Amino acid sequence: MEKRVPVARPDTGKIAVKSVRLLANHFPVRFNPQTTIMHYDVDIKQNFAGENRPVRKLINKSDLRLIREQLSADNPAQFPINKTAYDGEKNIFSAVQLPTGCFTVNCSDGDDARGRSFDVTIKFVAELKLCKLKEYLSGNLSYIPRDVLQGMELVMKENPSRCRVSVGRCFYSKEHQAEHDFGFGVAAYKGFQQSLKPTSGGLALCLDYSVLALRKPMPVLDFLRDYIGEFSENNNFGNKWQVASDALVGLKVKVIHRRASQKFLIKELTKRKTRDLTFPLVDPEGKDPPREVFLVDYFRDKYQREIRYKDLPSVELGKGDKKNQVPLELCVLVEGQRYPKEHLDKNTALFLKNISLARPLERRETICEMVRAEDGPCGAITRNFEIGVDTNMTRVTGRILPPPDLKLGGQSRLPVNDKCQWNLVGKSVVDGKALQRWALIDFSSKERNPNFRLRADEFVYRLRDRCRKLGINMDEPSIEYFGSMNELSVVGKVEDLLKDVVNEADKRGKGRLQMIICVMAAKHNGYKYIKWVSETKIGVVTQCCLSSNVNKGQDQYLANLSIKINAKLGGSNMELMERLPNFGGEDNVMFIGADVNHPAARNVTCPSIAAVVATVNWPAANRYAARVCPQEHRTEKILNFGSMCADLLKAYARLNSVKPNRIVVFRDGVSEGQFDMVLNEELVDLAKAIYDNHYQPAITLVVAQKRHHTRLFPEGGPANVPPGTVVDTIIVHPSDFDFYLCSHFGGLGTSKPTHYHVLWDENGFNSDRLQKLIYNMCFTFARCTKPVSLVPPVYYADLVAYRGRMFQEVLMEMHSPGSTTSSYAASSSSSSSTASFEQRFYDLHPDLQNIMFFV
Repeated sequence: MEKRVPVARPDTGKIAVKSVRLLANHFPVRFNPQTTIMHYDVDIKQNFAGENRPVRKLINKSDLRLIREQLSADNPAQFPINKTAYDGEKNIFSAVQLPTGCFTVNCSDGDDARGRSFDVTIKFVAELKLCKLKEYLSGNLSYIPRDVLQGMELVMKENPSRCRVSVGRCFYSKEHQAEHDFGFGVAAYKGFQQSLKPTSGGLALCLDYSVLALRKPMPVLDFLRDYIGEFSENNNFGNKWQVASDALVGLKVKVIHRRASQKFLIKELTKRKTRDLTFPLVDPEGKDPPREVFLVDYFRDKYQREIRYKDLPSVELGKGDKKNQVPLELCVLVEGQRYPKEHLDKNTALFLKNISLARPLERRETICEMVRAEDGPCGAITRNFEIGVDTNMTRVTGRILPPPDLKLGGQSRLPVNDKCQWNLVGKSVVDGKALQRWALIDFSSKERNPNFRLRADEFVYRLRDRCRKLGINMDEPSIEYFGSMNELSVVGKVEDLLKDVVNEADKRGKGRLQMIICVMAAKHNGYKYIKWVSETKIGVVTQCCLSSNVNKGQDQYLANLSIKINAKLGGSNMELMERLPNFGGEDNVMFIGADVNHPAARNVTCPSIAAVVATVNWPAANRYAARVCPQEHRTEKILNFGSMCADLLKAYARLNSVKPNRIVVFRDGVSEGQFDMVLNEELVDLAKAIYDNHYQPAITLVVAQKRHHTRLFPEGGPANVPPGTVVDTIIVHPSDFDFYLCSHFGGLGTSKPTHYHVLWDENGFNSDRLQKLIYNMCFTFARCTKPVSLVPPVYYADLVAYRGRMFQEVLMEMHSPGSTTSSYAASSSSSSSTASFEQRFYDLHPDLQNIMFFV
């Protein structure tokens, strides 16, 4: 089968209420097409010549950079430092030819010990001709020369990587503003992330502003004073030893008693005082047996350092069993250590969020400052490769799409305001599903603080009244249970409780429950247990809420709760007046959304969670069914994409008595480098799973990207771009069918548009029809009264994938050693890691498979 390639742009859009002049954070890049960048492979190994040490030791990134700098310092004519760019691992890009072969580099550790010797092997890889990129941008080359783009990208990152602190793909300032100091050794640092983008306007540098909470580079003793408060140097922290240990273990430090560049990991804080610590000192010549020495004597004799804080503990540095104890006063925290956001207290987290969410004018000015800064991407190194950057943002014209006509129950047309938002006061939903059999579980009834105890009768009355006004008939609860938050602490207790409530309703002749409403006094880990038990084992949807929010009795909150309840019951809150564009009266259309949720960066064992959702009604296209599936760790390809979609297609056919003749797939979370996988593996898998001799629906495949750096700013004012702003010229791909759409109103910070990229189209979309389709669909999101920033099939797939991640976390707890908290765990001998990959634990209860339990 011929390899598929992304479809070409059919045209540019014309539909607009009005045009708007915008600035985009794309900075035009000039380059000499005659220039050649030389690409070399570099391999660095420590030289143990004359030593009986055959094992190769891994060299950390910071040491690799120092070795490369020493190579240039030793041979400045052969390895000119300002005409080369290094990725810190295997690649060097150079503006001039470099000698190849093996070179010896000696690096001193800065004390009187023998320095380390390294063999640096340079191999020529390729000549990267910039004329290829010119041909691609001109439309004369069909494929993007990724190697050339990679080389140029690294060249433009070289200056910030030398001058700033690198964290992930971002570069942060080494200084922080005084007002951004959080105390406890942490501050907010400003920085940026950048990428090179081939666009229809030429090559552009896309740079966006970023803020991160980092640990301040400071002496460890100063850090501890910030973190645990003042302490006496002769009391071993008093009763705060454990707090100090928890704060230090896992941090990286440098030492100041010698000029070593190495970074060390703190393994532990010693229980004993520094004055009492001893270790066996080995004779380097091997003539004498090891002798036990005091640590303070060693530092006095070896480094002429008189240890001042002898009554404080020391730290154990490094990995493995080798002892490396260093007094606290000789350690300094390394710069660029991320502080987890989840560890910040509420006020500090809010302060960091406010710094991050810069308003458009402030963000625009900050971005321009960073592009022009001495430690930014434009500098002597970039110029040495004959690359230049226009430091003014790109001007582009955007179009504002008209909002669709909406309808609620009994209304011909629903008005929206300038923010494209509407309210539900005096209005009813399109299709309200009666809630006749439901249970109320109040987990807040035993709270000591009366403010956190639910006023149950008042809540039931107000919620029923708000539902009634919206056209949702809600009876009195069939069952009421008053418990405590402790009952949420173990998944087995939650399982037993929910089963008891369901069974009690059956005993009383109330019939099968439609919903369980759970009220909690605070956010709790038991939320995950409720969702897993109800959605995979019992088959009754749940709605959770906090007593503090409920007791306020605000109309808006109760209205939002009501529309979520209606959506979960299979009702319809709001619909579009007109049929979605591009489809005729004889069509039956199914929209699919797909996403993969990956475990946290440091997790190396848990599965990734694939989620696929699909519409099950037409032409309203606002009710969805979902499927969730665990798969190999950090695998972006949806391994069971075809079978999951085929199952959803069967559900559509059962509910509508007809199969869809048109399918539009929205795929989330993939980068441009993964487009080929989506197009030639996932799409092929889908076609194989659903096509037969008599059924071959037309398929369109669109990737929706939120993780990009492009921002749009109105040229004349401080506000955000209005909802419905679309851009499909200048800053878009040179030839592919893509566009940026800002479908939501940006109330916080600077709006980020969603980047939609069409990879495959058998439904004959032009730009106007596809842009209008996506924008109109953004008004159909079930749980709010405004258009959302992301097309709903993708938004819902995100929610389902996150729900699958919750399931996985519950499974890890249930199957951990010694856990018998559930009948599932008791009946299974699987380890937690193995169990979390088993599909049976994620299978939705049949009663919930085709309803929106996840909203």
